[in-house]
Amino acid sequence: MFYRLKRHAIPVKAHFRASLVLAYAVPAPVLLPLLPPGLTLDTYGDLGFLAIALVETQNLRPSFLPAQLGTSFFLSGYRIFTRYQTAAGRSLRGLRILRSDTNRLSMQIFGNLLTHYHYERSQVRVHATPQKYEVQVTTHDGRADLHVEADISTQSTAPPAGSPFANLTEARKFAGPLPFTFDYESQTHSIIRVEGVRQQWTPRPVSVTVHQNTFLEHPPLRGAGAILANAFYLEDVPYAWRPGIRERLP
Repeated sequence: MFYRLKRHAIPVKAHFRASLVLAYAVPAPVLLPLLPPGLTLDTYGDLGFLAIALVETQNLRPSFLPAQLGTSFFLSGYRIFTRYQTAAGRSLRGLRILRSDTNRLSMQIFGNLLTHYHYERSQVRVHATPQKYEVQVTTHDGRADLHVEADISTQSTAPPAGSPFANLTEARKFAGPLPFTFDYESQTHSIIRVEGVRQQWTPRPVSVTVHQNTFLEHPPLRGAGAILANAFYLEDVPYAWRPGIRERLP
């Protein structure tokens, strides 16, 4: 019965002090086995996309509580761009979460109790200046160590070298996070979807240097030829999540 707790029944609010999101293009057949029933891959040509979201989160709490009672923490999350067709026929774009890392023990405990986000404990170092935003994440199992630097002093005028996107207009279509997150509840053969509501959403394309990314060094992504497709940065964003919706699959 504990699985019912993971349905995001309570509306939640938070503030994103800063967020850096990288998207990697990956051959679609590599990502397809990572999807549960009910979800399809959101593709660009024959490519799917893995998003890595790095978020300084402040004052996370149930929406009926004041901000000062919220929890502040750092999140690094690994998600796949997906699509879901509702029973009413709507086609929704969203994310299927593979792993989340946080520097707060309380988030690991309660995040795994109340969500499908697969939280692990990690160590995080953030160094931010008006010119640079640098994040280094060290995970307990070494499977999601990350070290990235972003030049936030100026806005990029084109996607990263080697990106499958010809221009920033195309790249923005796969700029995470998307409004919905999806996961599969095996006990009831259902999809749980959670809608995020964001304000002041103006992500800026930035140039990044990725010094380390061990998530790409383990199966099934090892040797898959993942390519950095885009990188976007934003800050000072009010964010909220509506109560989750469970929909049984056919």
